[in-house]
Amino acid sequence: MTFVVTDNCIKCKYTDCVEVCPVDCFYEGPNFLVIHPDECIDCALCEPECPAVAIFSEDEVPAEMQEFIQLNVELAEIWPNITEKKDSMPDAEEFDRVINKSVGPKLKDLER
Repeated sequence: MTFVVTDNCIKCKYTDCVEVCPVDCFYEGPNFLVIHPDECIDCALCEPECPAVAIFSEDEVPAEMQEFIQLNVELAEIWPNITEKKDSMPDAEEFDRVINKSVGPKLKDLER
């Protein structure tokens, strides 16, 4: 089992989760993070650290966010690894908890 970064990370990109990850399995895109499923050891340390409540165990990803399971797989292969905490995005508080930030299948194309 792995953990998955979902919709609420978009345009927030808090990196508190990165700081606690013992295996450095987070990857950084232009406006959100993903977790590499083959590197995640299912330690669950990242989930409570996420201020945006954007990280879920794979078997607990909400139905409306299922696309993020595959998106994490694909984007972790092409985005650079992030191993240290950084500042969140400038307007993170404005976008935190905004629902439906993703744009469905087009999201993959926009974030690459």
